[in-house]
Amino acid sequence: MALEIRQFPCLQDNYGFLIRCSETGATACIDTPEADVILEESQTLDWPIRAIWNTHHHWDHAGGNEAIRQATGARIVAPRAEAATIGHVDQPVAAGDAVALGNLTARVMDVGGHTLGHVAYWFEEAGVAFVGDSLFALGCGRMFEGTPQQMQAGLARLRGLPPETVIYCAHEYTQANARFALSVDPENAALQSYARRVDELRAEDKPTIPTVLAAECESNPFLRWDDEGLRARLGLQAASDAEVFAELRRRKDSF
Repeated sequence: MALEIRQFPCLQDNYGFLIRCSETGATACIDTPEADVILEESQTLDWPIRAIWNTHHHWDHAGGNEAIRQATGARIVAPRAEAATIGHVDQPVAAGDAVALGNLTARVMDVGGHTLGHVAYWFEEAGVAFVGDSLFALGCGRMFEGTPQQMQAGLARLRGLPPETVIYCAHEYTQANARFALSVDPENAALQSYARRVDELRAEDKPTIPTVLAAECESNPFLRWDDEGLRARLGLQAASDAEVFAELRRRKDSF
């Protein structure tokens, strides 16, 4: 039994994901950035979509729900806190809930901050997490609705997953994120190497997603709020973890 994943570009810089239980054939899409592209991919693979799993309510994550629901009859799984905004939610979920994909199970994680009810889906046995716009390769989402304390706590939950966890985030932002990361952590050798690899991949028009949590913990400043060197460069040696995160996010917002 295995979790099969198909990743493909949508819109300008989103990724779409189809996930399938190899044993039962049960298939879901993670978010719905571009319904036509997702439906075409489903048909090409012969993976009939039976469910939509939303991470949050933003249009580039839930905007294709209705078209896909109408075309396939898919059930919608979505954050309970955002169900009214998303609409037609069949299975509202919150932190700690389990969601089945055939014989596979994903755990719902609270990663609010980008939006208040944002969730991630973690397949523990497969070692995979779909994190939407909470954590990015070398970055994190903007805080449109939440507080620094909320978002840093959500990222801390993701950081606590096994280091070999494969992270699927929803946008190809890594090259821009690398430039910012190097501006605040310029002496980080792991980050320098990561950034070079990203440039090589993008020069060949290849995706930088997925990433691996261990690499993010070494290089992504938004997971390194307790690193003494980074704190010193920010002048925040005595600050709380959330305060360090807030300063990083403030700097990124105006970078």
